Amino acid sequence: MIDYLIGVDGGGTGTRVRLALPDGTLLAEGSAGPSALLHGIPNAWNAVEQAAAAAFAAAGLGVPERERIAIGLGLAGVHNRGWAAEFIGANPGYAAVALESDAYTTVLGAHQGQPGAIIALGTGSVGEVLGEDGSRREVGGWGFPSGDEAGGAWIGMRAVNHVQHVLDGRAAGGPFADAVIAACGGGRDAIQSWLASATQTRFAQLARIVLEHAAGDDTAREIMLEAGRQVGLIAGALDTAGRLPIALCGGLAEPMRAFLPGELLARIVPASGDSATGALQLIRRQLAEASVKE
Repeated sequence: MIDYLIGVDGGGTGTRVRLALPDGTLLAEGSAGPSALLHGIPNAWNAVEQAAAAAFAAAGLGVPERERIAIGLGLAGVHNRGWAAEFIGANPGYAAVALESDAYTTVLGAHQGQPGAIIALGTGSVGEVLGEDGSRREVGGWGFPSGDEAGGAWIGMRAVNHVQHVLDGRAAGGPFADAVIAACGGGRDAIQSWLASATQTRFAQLARIVLEHAAGDDTAREIMLEAGRQVGLIAGALDTAGRLPIALCGGLAEPMRAFLPGELLARIVPASGDSATGALQLIRRQLAEASVKE
């Protein structure tokens, strides 16, 4: 018997879950470290379980046996079908598991399962559209470092590139460059060491510095304006007719609004829910379909 549902939003920076009863009553939320599949399948499951345990604790409940729980997940990295299959195969005992990309669960949550598009801006970036005919399509989401334009890691990498130019004498410095240099350890040798072990998450942490200096530094502002242009390109590819509502989601959604092209900003609508909300919809739908087949 399934007594609890868990909806999971897992990315490269952190994992958030929502705990609910089968009738949809929300009980609590929890969070933990990254669960993007690129960090490894064991690490992903570990983060999911830590976040779930935090949610049960927040609800004042002990963690029940896994066979009493059905779990829906929207995870970064699911586009790699090998990773996705490995993740499902490593299910530690949940009664039911529904796995999709975090982009798809985000579009489900943002528009309550109705047609619409989302652009998720966090550590990475991706666009997803749910068409009026039920079709779905993804734009971007190719992953760091080759893609994920306008995501935090993309922004951070451009900040590091700028300080490389500053330290070489190819560009003028200033408070913005100084702040990035300090965050990376200070000086050329320290930055070389930082780069040798820098992950997507560490690059994304530099996005905060870019945003802090965008009002007063031309380079920081241009990085953010280019990020806004990239968001516009994603939006245009998602909905060429310009009819569907578009929601911006993720940790960079609100800060990015100031740098979006005006014609896109006019089309943005508030998201009704997030990826964890969509993941709950996903697992409820799977359970309902399984019940019909029985």
